[in-house]
Amino acid sequence: MTQTMRTTLLFALVAVLIIGTGIVQSWNSALFILNMGLVSAVMALGVNLQWGLAGLFNVGIMGFVALGGLAVVLTSTPPVTEAWAAGGLRIIGGLVLGALSIALAILTWQKAPRTWRGYAVAAIIIGGFFLFRAVFDPGVGAVEAYDAAISGNLGGLGLPVLLSWPMGGLLAAGAAWFIGKTALGLRSDYLAIATLGIAEIVIAVLKNEDWLARGVKNVIGLPRPVPYEIDLQNDPAFVERAASLGLDATTASTLWVKLQYSLLLTAVLVLILVLAQLSRNSPWGRMMRAIRDNETAARAMGKDVTKRHLQVFILGSAICGIAGAMMTTLDGALTPTTYQPLRFTFLIWVMVIVGGSGNNLGAVLGGFLIWFLWVQVEPMGQALINGITMGMGDGALKDHLQDSVQHMRLLTMGVVLLAVLRFSPRGLLPER
Repeated sequence: MTQTMRTTLLFALVAVLIIGTGIVQSWNSALFILNMGLVSAVMALGVNLQWGLAGLFNVGIMGFVALGGLAVVLTSTPPVTEAWAAGGLRIIGGLVLGALSIALAILTWQKAPRTWRGYAVAAIIIGGFFLFRAVFDPGVGAVEAYDAAISGNLGGLGLPVLLSWPMGGLLAAGAAWFIGKTALGLRSDYLAIATLGIAEIVIAVLKNEDWLARGVKNVIGLPRPVPYEIDLQNDPAFVERAASLGLDATTASTLWVKLQYSLLLTAVLVLILVLAQLSRNSPWGRMMRAIRDNETAARAMGKDVTKRHLQVFILGSAICGIAGAMMTTLDGALTPTTYQPLRFTFLIWVMVIVGGSGNNLGAVLGGFLIWFLWVQVEPMGQALINGITMGMGDGALKDHLQDSVQHMRLLTMGVVLLAVLRFSPRGLLPER
């Protein structure tokens, strides 16, 4: 079987699974799987760019996804003018003082004589820290005290929500540049540990800095790029069109909103996929694969390996940031506690490995296939366990089996990953 035929058949299988969900369960469920599959495919493309093209083992994916979600809040929500008046300028001033202290410490270390530069840097850092806290903390207290039940944060810029998607990419790219400058000198498992730790720091900041995005109180009711269902249900023309299709207004409005999201997300996925394919087949992409396969030989040929790794690390992280902004827009809320390693690290890596590391179409395939299994395995497992325990009397074994349904997802992901690694080690669509 040719690679093209295999690709066509596997994507046709995914289409059949999604359409089958619509027929057997509901079209709402099918569109939910499709939309989250599109977002997951974008994330998988970002990871595939880093790992498949350059061999960078980044397990800090959830940090960049969370920064994309933060970008939605900072870009699309309206500014809270009262909070800005209460302490916004003090917060900005404190952050500027902190940044200047760090910059001055770095400059002093580079320029000052060795005999006393250590003492000078320590004095700058300690003094800068106390000055930063003296300005920053009162501002934070004032902002978070303002209408904490509803607001308690500075808000955003009030721009159209679609602008937050590229802004999510820019915010994640900026963080990736900073992380890459400090961590890309590490190799393999050390780089993985560093990126995971930094991602946890990002999540901790989102959870605890209420002035930024309300922390664990969450930001709900984010602006949407598509109409609200209630507005469609109150539109007589829409209700009439829904009735002509044999649908009630509530069901039709939900389907129409999800379908519009599908079109937007598909457009982004196609654009990123085309750019990823062009970059992969360009001289730059061939150079990156050469560096991945043999860094020593690439250095001997005069290639700046660290610089190229930084480039691809930033690009892959930016794509994950865009996916994070898309997902937060789709959810309509920013919930920092949902950014768990299982969803945004392990699952995305399974998508890339199962689909085919180094193959962009494989990453997209893995995104759809693994997300479908992630959603559907639990109800299928529930039906299976119910069938097994139907004839059993009440007892410890029956209770244990029924309580184990929630673990079917993890079991299935493990079995799928092991099966693919055993029978197709390079993934369902191997790199060519």
